[in-house]
Amino acid sequence: MIWLTWRQFRVQAVTAAAALAALAILFAVTGPHLAGLYSVTGIGSCHGGSCARLASGFLSALGGPYPTLYLIGVAVIILAPVVIGIFWGAPLIAHEFETRTHYLAWNQSATRARWLAVKLALPGLAALAVTEGLSLMQAWWAAPIGRAIGRGGSAGGIARTSRFYPLVFATHGITPLGYAAFAFALGVTAGVLFRRTIPAMAVTLAIFAVVQLALPLWIRPHLFPAQHTTIAISSDTALSGDPQGNLTLTTASVPGHPGAWILSSGAVNAAGNRVGTIPAACSHTIPGSLSSALDCLASHGVRVAVTYQPASRYWAFEWTETAIFLALALALAGYCSWRLSRRRA
Repeated sequence: MIWLTWRQFRVQAVTAAAALAALAILFAVTGPHLAGLYSVTGIGSCHGGSCARLASGFLSALGGPYPTLYLIGVAVIILAPVVIGIFWGAPLIAHEFETRTHYLAWNQSATRARWLAVKLALPGLAALAVTEGLSLMQAWWAAPIGRAIGRGGSAGGIARTSRFYPLVFATHGITPLGYAAFAFALGVTAGVLFRRTIPAMAVTLAIFAVVQLALPLWIRPHLFPAQHTTIAISSDTALSGDPQGNLTLTTASVPGHPGAWILSSGAVNAAGNRVGTIPAACSHTIPGSLSSALDCLASHGVRVAVTYQPASRYWAFEWTETAIFLALALALAGYCSWRLSRRRA
């Protein structure tokens, strides 16, 4: 059965290997030059406040193929699980039903449970290996960018100030393993339920897309209790107002917690109560310069209340989210086994 499963899966395996090889070549050709650019900046041997300046300069100066390659790597890793679910998982059992080859398979000496286990094992392990391989290559190539951000650098474009940024979080660490396992199991389950490849593909795409959109918005921020603090208005504070005098303050960082994931922020007064409108004494400064408006707000005791997740929880989030998706994948595989064991041939 292992040899038969391999023959049925060899086209997908060759395609995945070719994609891995192509991305590996791109990263191998450009990675050393990117690492060299990082080395000549002197960031590795800097001390104190000069580190953030050098790191920001390095990130701002990145050009040429690097932004494009970074985005290509991110896009490939983001799309890999859903492609695996649609083209590897959904047809795996559904195609057997469509071609009625399951009659032959289920009338052999192997039990249905063993048949399903072999069918799931080879493509499933390949899905994990391919997705994590892509993630590791991206992490190796983008390591200088990550080190610059860790040194306090910030810039637009490909450089983000937090590893919790959705595209960064979903393409680094071990979470791609969980996404790939879940997408594959979801596709297989859809195939078992619908017994047709095209409907199973469509359902897999729809459910996985909903999960991937809902996760960073409504689930991930609440995996661990958030922390709260109040900070003084600074150069990292952004101010927005409107003609009705409504006030909104946001901040890009939390002092003492570099790389923190800021969930929300807002203006509060000296007593800690929310401030929703611009103080009358500061209303004349809003049309003027930002610094004047911020100085006026600070002089009236206005501060910024921040809800955040500290950067030290990054790996806790990674492991927790990955464990959730692996558990869902195992549950779906168990359901498929139960469903097939009760179905008449």
